[in-house]
Amino acid sequence: MWRESNGQTPVLRGEADRLFNNFFGPSQAVTGRMTRIFPALNVWEREAALCVEAELPGIRSDDLDISVAGQQLVIKGRRPDFQAEVGVSFHRRERGVGEFVRALELPVEVDAAGVEAKLTDGVLLITLPKAEAAKPRKIEVKG
Repeated sequence: MWRESNGQTPVLRGEADRLFNNFFGPSQAVTGRMTRIFPALNVWEREAALCVEAELPGIRSDDLDISVAGQQLVIKGRRPDFQAEVGVSFHRRERGVGEFVRALELPVEVDAAGVEAKLTDGVLLITLPKAEAAKPRKIEVKG
């Protein structure tokens, strides 16, 4: 059997890396096994809005449902299943398929009527304008 210079077989190393990443990486229980949280998100704040960016490779805008209720953003969608040819044997299958839901508590109240979402090259950008009560307000000091 072929071994790496450190004495481990490549298969054992790959399995050890997978277990380590699943244990220490962000994960959630799904049907009794551990999977990465999907989609991965970046969230940042501007003076007048929150921005949420989600990685959604291979997903069409028609397969997404985005909603805001109170201070919670919910992204629902469906990842299409890979249609393999008859007689194909997978050596590795790591890309999840099927429905997903990602809920995010927002740090401030937003104006749900003004929320905009744009999907470009597999990246979803959601812009959530802050509610008037959540926007910074300059206070005049009288003297």
